[in-house]
Amino acid sequence: MTPQEIFSQLPRNRVGEADRRYMNEVLDAGFSNTKDPAGIGARFERAFAEKFRVKYAIAMNSGSGTMLSALIAAGIGPGDEVIVPTLTAAATAFVVVECGAVPVFADIDPVTFCIAPSDIERKITPFTKGIIPVSIYGLSPDYDAIMALAKRHNLTVIEDNAQCFLGTYKGRLVGTIGHCASFSFQGSKHMTSGGDGGATVTDDEAYAREIRKISHQGFKTLSGRAGEGVVPRNLRQDWAFERHDRLGYNFRISAMQSALGLAQLERLDYLVAARRYIASRYEATIRETGCDWLTPPVTPEGLTHAYWTYVCKLDEKRLGADWREFRKRYLANGGDGLYSAWRPVHLEPIFRSMAYFGGSRERSPNFDPRYRGTVKSYQEGDCPVFEGMQKTLCQFKTSFQTLEKTERQAEALRLTILSFKR
Repeated sequence: MTPQEIFSQLPRNRVGEADRRYMNEVLDAGFSNTKDPAGIGARFERAFAEKFRVKYAIAMNSGSGTMLSALIAAGIGPGDEVIVPTLTAAATAFVVVECGAVPVFADIDPVTFCIAPSDIERKITPFTKGIIPVSIYGLSPDYDAIMALAKRHNLTVIEDNAQCFLGTYKGRLVGTIGHCASFSFQGSKHMTSGGDGGATVTDDEAYAREIRKISHQGFKTLSGRAGEGVVPRNLRQDWAFERHDRLGYNFRISAMQSALGLAQLERLDYLVAARRYIASRYEATIRETGCDWLTPPVTPEGLTHAYWTYVCKLDEKRLGADWREFRKRYLANGGDGLYSAWRPVHLEPIFRSMAYFGGSRERSPNFDPRYRGTVKSYQEGDCPVFEGMQKTLCQFKTSFQTLEKTERQAEALRLTILSFKR
């Protein structure tokens, strides 16, 4: 596809004719707390499952709800450890704490920025029950190595694909490799359902059923099949109906979110193609200007990148200026924001204090009497590769909906690079 063909399919403000048509279907059908107007939720789940070539897709109100539901459905709880990367959004680790387990932070591969299988292996203990690999910035980690470790140690793998839509790993869609996968529809992602939302996908029928039940108030009659998040009326109206056979949460997606998600899903190929094109424009600019102090991201052979963002390493010594000065000049030249990498999650204040519940460190899962492991603190030196690299990463936005905005950003980067050569 040409750039013109790609961007011609994208509405300038992310809301197009299909979005309005599906939302109007919901509005015309009316609202109810117990039914899905226009059947839009079932349509969205079926379409999402078909797009990602899986048997079950369960839509929810957030990507955090999807991961928490998947962890609990896997039987993970107090006394257990779950390995997560230190380079990720904090939510990846929060959900581990929320199910009562202990997050164990693994370091990253310095080339791909993804979780390093060698550090996963080093941090597996008899208490490890799961791994949440993150396809950070839109690139898959080394799933052959991760799944081999999981098989050897009988671990559940929950793919965090919040940033990776339609990326591939050795010919397979990312999201179809682990035991299940979590997608986020938060507003910065490739597709959105109105600011928040998410979906869990899996091929395991029993796992899908438990995920649905946990995310839908623990109703015992639910299944993982598309749209089956509502108890049939004849059952729920009968006085003898026993509703709940397990603890559940209310992570249900709304009909309006489903309407927006369905419309965005229909143009997902173009949304991903746009981000890949935008990434190529940044890369061409770095190459054409002969810039030797920005190192472009690397995509290993056999993988395709979804470019949630375009991330470079900045060599401050070669540049002769620091990260903040580079960002300041980029903004002055018309750049639409430049983001740093998140702080290493294990060094965020909440993980240093572990005062998750009632401000008491002693009430954290790390000090639960059922936990017999040794992770009693998080500190500098736990993940030295990312700790040493974090301040050098530059995240360039790839979420532009027009070719004109894309070209302005490439020009802003070109002007900034050239300004440091004077």
